[in-house]
Amino acid sequence: MERQAIITAAPPSLRARRRLPGLPLGLLLPALALIGFEVGVRAGLVPANLLPPPSAVLESLSWLLENGLAGHIGASTLRVAAGFTAGALLALPLGALVALNRRAEAMLDPTFQALRAIPSLAWVPLLLLWFGIDEAPKIILIAIGAFFPVYMGVVAGIRGVDRGLTEVGLLYRLSPFALARRVLLPAALPSILTGLRNGLSLAWMFMVAAELIAASRGLGYLLTDGRESSRADIMLAAIVLLAVLGKISDSAMQTLERRWLAWRDSYATRDAR
Repeated sequence: MERQAIITAAPPSLRARRRLPGLPLGLLLPALALIGFEVGVRAGLVPANLLPPPSAVLESLSWLLENGLAGHIGASTLRVAAGFTAGALLALPLGALVALNRRAEAMLDPTFQALRAIPSLAWVPLLLLWFGIDEAPKIILIAIGAFFPVYMGVVAGIRGVDRGLTEVGLLYRLSPFALARRVLLPAALPSILTGLRNGLSLAWMFMVAAELIAASRGLGYLLTDGRESSRADIMLAAIVLLAVLGKISDSAMQTLERRWLAWRDSYATRDAR
């Protein structure tokens, strides 16, 4: 009985971590950084024109809210949603095909790996030449950024499935579709969801590069406008908004991940029980 109690009892560090709220701890480092920047600028250690204090950035955010900030946020969010959806919907079947078919792997994977190494800004002139300056090149560039992390997650997840699981499925004479739905997909789901989260993060990064090209709305446009007008406060306000929006979208994806992987018994989930 004593041995069983020792095994099942959570370590003191884990028990303490359960009682600590996650939100205040998550805000601790940003709060300390903001206080440090404010004090440094007020003390004259950093030029205010190069690094405005957080209070000035907050004032700029308030001014932007009264002058169409919601439209910029909405435009950027819609572009990320459209580009990420297109990239992920293309990466999921292609990743599964490459992972399950050796001939498809030999034909497609070398090209994808070569394209993955191309920097985002290298696509900009070509997309402008092909599609002009409308929404199409921006969404395509974001889709390119989202495609490769999702593709890599699908391929790695399916290839990493324990062969014993597939052999058990074949032993029960599951059809290929049933084997994929009941064995391969659940086993590969953690890697696939990680790829989706990484793809969403890159979609926000590629969105900035996309909006630097002939955009009249969006957070990337605010960055360009702040640079051209030498307004570091506007540029920092846009960066803060990008960080907040990226965190919100990643938290939403993380919530889905926890819900879809609630069946998993892992080290990360044992201290939540």
